[in-house]
Amino acid sequence: MTVPQVPGSTTDDRFNEVLALIHSARRQAVQAVNTQLIELYWQVGAYISRKMEKAEWGDSVVGQLAEHLSQTQPGLRGFTRSNLFRMRQFYETYRSELKVAPLARQLSWSHNLIIFGQSRHPQEREFYLRMAVQEKWSKRELERQFKAALFERSVTQPAKVSSVLKQTHPSALEIFRDAYMVEFLDLPGAHGETDLHRGLLARLKEFLIELGRDFCFVGSEYPLQVGGRDFALDLLFFHRGLNCLVAIELKVGRFEPEYLGKLGFYLEALDREERKPHENPAIGVLLCASKDDEVVEYALNRSLSPALIAEYQVQLPDKQLLQAKLHEFYALNVAQSEEG
Repeated sequence: MTVPQVPGSTTDDRFNEVLALIHSARRQAVQAVNTQLIELYWQVGAYISRKMEKAEWGDSVVGQLAEHLSQTQPGLRGFTRSNLFRMRQFYETYRSELKVAPLARQLSWSHNLIIFGQSRHPQEREFYLRMAVQEKWSKRELERQFKAALFERSVTQPAKVSSVLKQTHPSALEIFRDAYMVEFLDLPGAHGETDLHRGLLARLKEFLIELGRDFCFVGSEYPLQVGGRDFALDLLFFHRGLNCLVAIELKVGRFEPEYLGKLGFYLEALDREERKPHENPAIGVLLCASKDDEVVEYALNRSLSPALIAEYQVQLPDKQLLQAKLHEFYALNVAQSEEG
């Protein structure tokens, strides 16, 4: 006997396509409203900027404009004195940056306030604009990435990858990182691989956000059978952009060169037994608590596997220290270019 479904119940999947259309339309409507709002703020900011550049307006006039709008347009929100000055700053920040201005229009006003309010130079602004659009970060996640100094880390600490990985997946350098922040796990100083593994599974959504938008979770302790023996891979993902499986092995201690051998074995098993004909060769990631960069360089130099070695960090980094390293990095580049 088939139990009839109650119309409108949460278990009734007959109307999923209609619901999908509704949700899609709502998202498009929100995006359209956001685009129009950002365009309005741009135009208002441009108007105020021109008036002030010509010395026709001073700061007090902007305050008078805010008061006038408040009195004559009681339902109008967002046009306070401070926000009007932000609109001017928004316009003046991007009017000469034609390459990134379209990106700013794709983000909410809150996102834009965070980016041009916290970025120190144009390269940093462009980085966060592109990442926020690409990864579809929420406001909270964008704030977290600023605290995590993602830009500084990306510039001064590029991912450590094997030469094979560079050849087989050239775009991987733009996807993988030298370190991944897992402060959301609240791991104690002394923790084991089981604690790390369970924590990542329990907070999988946050870990996927940290990895990047195109990562899809496949399995935990993924079974592999080779020569009649059973093996278990810590974590297995698939990356849509790279079109390949990504194996992640967890190590709570310092990186040791012999770890690469086991990871290479897993990648060979994945390519032989799991990889589909249309997919690219699998990539391996050793996620360790710490690593010596010179040891990593030696280990990866002769590695025949498409692999990389990264750290997981249980606390957000010292941003001031990373900013100092970034300043040194830029200063060195300037000096080298002048010598050249």
